[in-house]
Amino acid sequence: MRTRSAKRKDISTAKSPGRVLSAKFENRSALVGIVGMGYVGLPLMLASTAEKFRVLGFDIDAKRVKELNGGKSPLKHVANARIAAVRKAKLFEATGDFNRLFEADVVIICVPTPIGRHREPDLSYVVKTAEDIARSLRPGQLVVLESTTYPGTTTEIVRPILESTGLKSGRDFFLAFSPEREDPGNAQFSTSTIPKIVGGDSANARDLATAFYAAIVDRVVTVSSTETAEAVKITENVFRAVNIALVNELKIIFSKMNINVFEVIEAAKTKPFGYMPFYPGPGLGGHCIPIDPFYLTWKAREHGINTRFIELAGEINSDMPRYVVDRLAGVLDRSKGVGLSHAKILVVGIAYKKNVDDMRESPALVIIELLNARGAAVDYHDPYVPIIPKTREHAELAGMRSVSIGSKSVARYDAVLIVTDHSNIDWQSLVRAASIVVDTRNATAKITDGKHKVFLA
Repeated sequence: MRTRSAKRKDISTAKSPGRVLSAKFENRSALVGIVGMGYVGLPLMLASTAEKFRVLGFDIDAKRVKELNGGKSPLKHVANARIAAVRKAKLFEATGDFNRLFEADVVIICVPTPIGRHREPDLSYVVKTAEDIARSLRPGQLVVLESTTYPGTTTEIVRPILESTGLKSGRDFFLAFSPEREDPGNAQFSTSTIPKIVGGDSANARDLATAFYAAIVDRVVTVSSTETAEAVKITENVFRAVNIALVNELKIIFSKMNINVFEVIEAAKTKPFGYMPFYPGPGLGGHCIPIDPFYLTWKAREHGINTRFIELAGEINSDMPRYVVDRLAGVLDRSKGVGLSHAKILVVGIAYKKNVDDMRESPALVIIELLNARGAAVDYHDPYVPIIPKTREHAELAGMRSVSIGSKSVARYDAVLIVTDHSNIDWQSLVRAASIVVDTRNATAKITDGKHKVFLA
């Protein structure tokens, strides 16, 4: 384990290229190449430039490259001023020219790892990036995969592509895995303060990756292999998915008993041991929790193992959007005698979590589709997502625009459905103006006026 405050020593056991690279990390002369300037790559760039490393950011999106070089951030939770500052200091440049990977001393892969329609891993972005790196791979480079994936990806997929050049991992170049642990919009933790897991394809690779990350983060935790490092990230997200499924099921049970599950959780978490609070919601969102468990279930089948517990959690979480819509339909029928096919619904929140513009795998998109399928007229409001972009799974929603909300406009809807609890929405005013509110996030917990109009889902 290393920390930024610890005195760093050169890696004496490494071959000459490793010693040279270690010295470059020490004196900050190494050029860092980051492939993917998104929710993982951009914060990593800022953490690296904060420690005076120069960063070359690669992205296939020409518009994003132009914006970054113009000092503009593509992410709302990353201020434009931060991008402009590193551009002005000449510490950062974005490019779409992947031939320039040759210039980088360390190349970090931060590309998506989605799943297919049958919940099979889609490693096409990782494979394409590895092929891009291989075309210009040179001795002495450190290559690190950060994209979340199943155990074995680094050695079974990435290493053979890189070694097809004739260069040898651990001797000519160095290969490691260090899982991203980003939490967009979390003001309490940043890239530099979240402990970094590192596993190497060789001892030299592990030590070099540790030396690099120790220069930009507060704490580095080394593990014995890339497979172990890959398993760490999968375990973290499976843990969350399973526990969220548990509270989602409890929500359904307690609702039938007229018990507020959020009140139960708040009381339960006062126990100082043996309990960790997780909260129910309208379904899982983001790139990690809805996807990563299925990477493990797919890989487990290769070893003849059925992951029944994980798959059951996935089924429960995947059913939540349908439960929310059914709950909304029931509330409308009992309270107003209106069926969904004749209802006008305002969905509040499209982002998968509060205070970010990240829509990846958002349950709100599924909910809108379900409402449309049942004949409802649906609008949405989200201060972070003014327009729904085209997505692979929800292409028919592309171009839908956020509507403004005021007391008169909200009153025109038969019901308001809260899917994302953004902090900059006046929930009291919303409830006061609404006819009915169905709340999936407990966003209305503190409102006082109009509480009788709120139903949890």
